[in-house]
Amino acid sequence: MNSVASAAGSVDDASTSGLVHVILASSAGTLIEWYDFYLYAILTVVLSGQFFPGSLATGFLFSLGALWAGFAVRPFGAAFFGHVGDLVGRKNTFLVTLSVMGLSTFAVGLLPTYRQIGLAAPVLLVILRCLQGLALGGEYGGAATYVAEHAPDHQRGLYTSFIQTTATLGLFAALLIVLIARIKLGDAAFQAWGWRIPFLLSLVLVVFSLWIRLRLKESPLFVRLKREGRSSASPITDISRRNWGLIFLALFGATAGQAVVWYTGQFYVLIFLTKTLGVNYKDSYVMIAIALVAATPFFIVFGWLSDKIGRKPLILSGCAMAALTYWPIYHGMAAAVSKVNGVVVVNRPVMIALIFVQVFYVTMVYGPIAALLVELFPAKIRYTSMSIPYHLGNGEFGGLTPLVATWLAAWWLANHPGDPNAKYMGLVWPIGIATLTFFIGLIWLPETKERRIWDEFKEPGPFSL
Repeated sequence: MNSVASAAGSVDDASTSGLVHVILASSAGTLIEWYDFYLYAILTVVLSGQFFPGSLATGFLFSLGALWAGFAVRPFGAAFFGHVGDLVGRKNTFLVTLSVMGLSTFAVGLLPTYRQIGLAAPVLLVILRCLQGLALGGEYGGAATYVAEHAPDHQRGLYTSFIQTTATLGLFAALLIVLIARIKLGDAAFQAWGWRIPFLLSLVLVVFSLWIRLRLKESPLFVRLKREGRSSASPITDISRRNWGLIFLALFGATAGQAVVWYTGQFYVLIFLTKTLGVNYKDSYVMIAIALVAATPFFIVFGWLSDKIGRKPLILSGCAMAALTYWPIYHGMAAAVSKVNGVVVVNRPVMIALIFVQVFYVTMVYGPIAALLVELFPAKIRYTSMSIPYHLGNGEFGGLTPLVATWLAAWWLANHPGDPNAKYMGLVWPIGIATLTFFIGLIWLPETKERRIWDEFKEPGPFSL
């Protein structure tokens, strides 16, 4: 691959072909990791019956708890693999995370069920789910950092936005494969054993992605850090000295709000459609998939726009718009569903439009986030520093959204029987967190689009250690 750094240390003269190769290779692996990670979320209802005892409602809540377990450990994966990535390099670290993710997902497809081995089944499922979370905690920061350190300073938002599309495309791929399997096998066969197929398929996808990534070279910025003896010997220690305040600002002023917008618009919406409104899984999958495809180009649009007007205005505007409109959007979704002779009927154009608006918000907050996080932190601890707030936000705040929102709605209905607004009370969580992020980010979060990440080699930058 052509070198993307000039003698002066700038990456502005990177060849287009070299950047395309970097983006495609990094994105392919990241897309597959998201596919692996989100399979469980899509199949939560199916897996609850396979792995968790008790009533359908109880099993579903336990299944959501296992879903969150994968999110909960993501910050630990971020700290561990980020530490390794800042010590030994970006490329080798995300090769390891991809392997761990792929093997864990494949193993889920081989697990015996609760009826076969009892409580060992959910225990093993949660362990594998946690391994998936640890791997994803190390993957995203590595891929985003790797692409960002190749990209020209004035186009970092644009180039990193391609990595941002992979989460939605991974979700789309998972939805599509699950839908095809359910249609081809029939619901009974899929419930019994067909749910294993999407998990087992992961091994083929991961091998393909590893083959692509093995052809990559190390980030030129990291190579220079090592050559000049400026890489960190202990990234966590270096972070502890000066950067924890900035990490928590990134968390509460950007990633927490971004995360709840993401997981509301692309996961809670699925639960609301199927569990609350009673829409069948085929219609739900298809409508969400159409909205995902229609909205995905806006990741690139907002990444590009963030290079022009800044990362902060777009992220905070997306949080504000989501907080202000979720309540009427979900009322509109409920109004788009009716029952005719006991059969649930959906106004599909209206429903797709309402889902699209939510995914549009996702693209607005998520498209610029990688560039913002990369630019906030110095190169020697960048992998670790950007990964921690990203995965704290998306693991703890975003990952909790389906569980907390479902529990809040159920709790409100139990304590206020007959309240027609009970089914919307789960929205209190994403609205509250998005609002908090808007005000904290507005007051304290710095704009980063003018920061040139190679400048720290010339003189100490504002966040140099």
